[in-house]
Amino acid sequence: MYSLAREVIGVIDTDGDCVEWTFPADPGAVRTARGAVRGQLGDWGLDSLSDIAVLLVSELVTNALRHATGPIGLRLVRPAGLPGVLLVEVSDPLPDPPRERVARPEDESGRGLQLVASSSRRWGSRPGGTGKTVWFELAVPG
Repeated sequence: MYSLAREVIGVIDTDGDCVEWTFPADPGAVRTARGAVRGQLGDWGLDSLSDIAVLLVSELVTNALRHATGPIGLRLVRPAGLPGVLLVEVSDPLPDPPRERVARPEDESGRGLQLVASSSRRWGSRPGGTGKTVWFELAVPG
């Protein structure tokens, strides 16, 4: 864990606990990302958030694999200035922002961002130097 002073969701104050990983753009990245999130949340004593965090990370990493090539970044942040918040970010090299869409009953995909939107406190995306970051926040139980 280390202190980080870079922009997160337009907020500069990001001192606090932070971990990040980079995964190759291959199908095993989803499983590896899930394990990393579950392990880190356990280390932080946030096991109660593991299931939902792992599910939403799976959706975002799968989207990154489906639409982009290149490395996928994953970052978990417990911002010091925002107690009660877990910030999760997934980055990829594709600059196009994600689009939430309404999936028809027969569609086999297209529900991931709806799931993120309905299961998190808030979510969004922002452009990066070489791609984009899709983020969501979960409330940390008090």
